[in-house]
Amino acid sequence: MITFGEELVLLALDDQKGTFINMSLVSFEYALAGAILMDLALMNRIDTDLENLILINSDPTGDELFDCVLGMIAEVPDHKSSIFWVWEIRNRIENLRELMLDKLIAKGILKKEEHKILWVFNQRRYPVIDDREEVEVKTRIRALVLSDDIPQPRDIVLVSLINSCNLVDQVFTREEQKKAYERIYQISRMNLIGHAVSKSINELQQLITSNVRMM
Repeated sequence: MITFGEELVLLALDDQKGTFINMSLVSFEYALAGAILMDLALMNRIDTDLENLILINSDPTGDELFDCVLGMIAEVPDHKSSIFWVWEIRNRIENLRELMLDKLIAKGILKKEEHKILWVFNQRRYPVIDDREEVEVKTRIRALVLSDDIPQPRDIVLVSLINSCNLVDQVFTREEQKKAYERIYQISRMNLIGHAVSKSINELQQLITSNVRMM
């Protein structure tokens, strides 16, 4: 099974071009930081309440990236909020997108290609080798959001992440989006870390807007 971060990367890649769709890559990396926390929560390594993220088990997971984050949390003696850790992970771990891409390449889902632009500039592309994972993710999310089915914990997490980094239009048609957004809003409220990711991204966007206005 692929991780939440890997699922987000697959949804954010343009299948035809092998490059990321036009979006805020900074916001996307905050969503990837939240995805790491959500995977750790489903592994019962961490838990959250309305105020704090709590370390439950710091034993190695076998995944270098997850173990790095567990080590970061274990180093801090006081409980911090989920928002704190979303910001901390994104700011302390460089190139989260590339790390997720490397994991997908290692699993044989993507491949990396180098292309020259104007015979000078290198451009990396990541065409899909095996699209079964991406199709499964989209099918699962569409079936949940466009119905009244009771969501499973993993689906609640993924819906929250898709909403936080504006990937809804990658999964639903324009005609479906109004209904989808209403249902997604309801589902997203069920997940505390997902709420923290959305809040972090909103605060980031407000900060960027404020800085632009001051210039």
